[in-house]
Amino acid sequence: MPIQKIDFRAFKKYFAPHAAADFNLFLEKLPVNVGKPALIAAGMSWFMVVCLGLFCVMQMKSLTDLRLEASKQDAIKPMIPVVKLEAVDQKSVKSLVDDMKTVYPDLTFSLASGNLLIQSKSTANYSEFREALGHIVNAGAGWKISVDSLCVGRECKQNALDAKLKIQKLKIDKFNSSATMTK
Repeated sequence: MPIQKIDFRAFKKYFAPHAAADFNLFLEKLPVNVGKPALIAAGMSWFMVVCLGLFCVMQMKSLTDLRLEASKQDAIKPMIPVVKLEAVDQKSVKSLVDDMKTVYPDLTFSLASGNLLIQSKSTANYSEFREALGHIVNAGAGWKISVDSLCVGRECKQNALDAKLKIQKLKIDKFNSSATMTK
């Protein structure tokens, strides 16, 4: 309905000085016109509505408090990254072995079941052996080199210098908030 068609003169009677007196007269005659049992029933129903509204407000407050506490507990959970070790692709390890054979010709390099073997028959090649180990440790980005066995000198059974290295790659997955921290 457009505002031009509203008759504001019809509202004038509600704001007249005698309007409050008319409303008071209406309320005084209400028990006679409607009846006391109807007024009691209406009063009880309004009382029940007020009680139900108060109950709903209190329940909403407790629900809001529970949600706030749950969000606080989620906020203090640590974000734990998942770290995994994977095998390094054989192409990069093989190219490393080929490079090492040319750089350190006095040492023997070989791949056996995912492990890199570095060997020498003489302890005179110890400086090359040590440098080759350092070279391998720093060869790949994100590589983790584990020494399975290391033997130098008289304790070695077959060769004077012998190292067995396992080459793996670190992989860090997305943070996992549900993971538990272990020692």
